[in-house]
Amino acid sequence: MTLMNAETQPNLRRALIPVYNSKGDVEVFLAYPHLHNRVGEWVGWVQPNRDVYSVLGYYVGYLSDEPRILRKRATFTLKPRLQPPAPPKRITPPASVPLAPMMKEITYSTIDVLLEEPERLHTLDRGELREDLD
Repeated sequence: MTLMNAETQPNLRRALIPVYNSKGDVEVFLAYPHLHNRVGEWVGWVQPNRDVYSVLGYYVGYLSDEPRILRKRATFTLKPRLQPPAPPKRITPPASVPLAPMMKEITYSTIDVLLEEPERLHTLDRGELREDLD
């Protein structure tokens, strides 16, 4: 039996996985490993260990099972900045998405990034951590 994926079958579309915030709204789509916002622009990527990084290579949080992007409120050790992958093509988000699944309560020590700090996932042409052009 052979595995079919986007690399071996170029006409096969990668599945878009909606990523929700804690209110149940879809904020980004995962076309593994890339994250795209609601208009299809690239805003980050997911590592195989589920760590989420911004388009500039900064650690954002981790992908939970629901799926949500969460992170600890107080981080004692900062993860190193990674070299971002090449930007993917823009996607066309679906017109409708499934309702959010039941989600676990998160503790005060955990932040829902898409709800409390959505500016961490921005496009290449935005963001306060972007290098100056001068």
